[in-house]
Amino acid sequence: MCRHIAYTGEPLALGEVITEPPHGLLRQSWAPRGQRHGTVNADGFGVGWYADGDPVPARYRRAGPVWADLSFADLVRVVRSRTLLAAVRDATEAGADGEAAAAPFASGPWLFSHNGAAAGWPRSLAPLALTLPPAELLSLEARCDAALLWALVLHRLCDGDEMGLALADTVRDCAGAAPGSRLNFLLTDGETIAATAWGDSLWYLAEPGAGTAVASEPYDDDPRWREVPDRTLLTATRADVLLTPLKEPPS
Repeated sequence: MCRHIAYTGEPLALGEVITEPPHGLLRQSWAPRGQRHGTVNADGFGVGWYADGDPVPARYRRAGPVWADLSFADLVRVVRSRTLLAAVRDATEAGADGEAAAAPFASGPWLFSHNGAAAGWPRSLAPLALTLPPAELLSLEARCDAALLWALVLHRLCDGDEMGLALADTVRDCAGAAPGSRLNFLLTDGETIAATAWGDSLWYLAEPGAGTAVASEPYDDDPRWREVPDRTLLTATRADVLLTPLKEPPS
């Protein structure tokens, strides 16, 4: 269910991470190597990036498969950024709001993606949805599980939680409400990447002095890629990666 990637470090063209690597996100849209749930990620795609001096990211999203968008190849060839987040989508339910349901979701300085599925959706997460103010529920971009999960994370961020804590607490609440869910989250504010491994694969590649990539699966065969253990929170900057075990929800 989806593939995603984030990068922060020295400026590069978006395509150097997304389309140029032999097993980059473009190829993962039709031939992922490590995807255990679903086979083709053709239900939408998106990329978000940051321009120098502007804390609010730009986004490019579409409802169809990334390989069918000829404009995307030109975009990622010429646009450069120090930080990006991109995803290709395999929808939990067909026809769920098209482009609006494609990651990355965004608000203020943050970009967010969800790789996985909420078990028992939508009934399982209804109690958590009711904890949000009505205005936030009415502001959901789409009627998919990822959009609600983003709303739950964003509510915590706006309350002042730091990124890792917002992800960890949302994962724990959702795993308790919907056991068996796959809750791999990816979040950035343009400087730091926070991610969770919960039920699906997550890897990182740290190049000291250059940057850090965090992805559902490696985009090449570089031996420096490291797999993140399940039930783990990852926090990364261009210089450092920290792994912290996640607590299981109360039984």
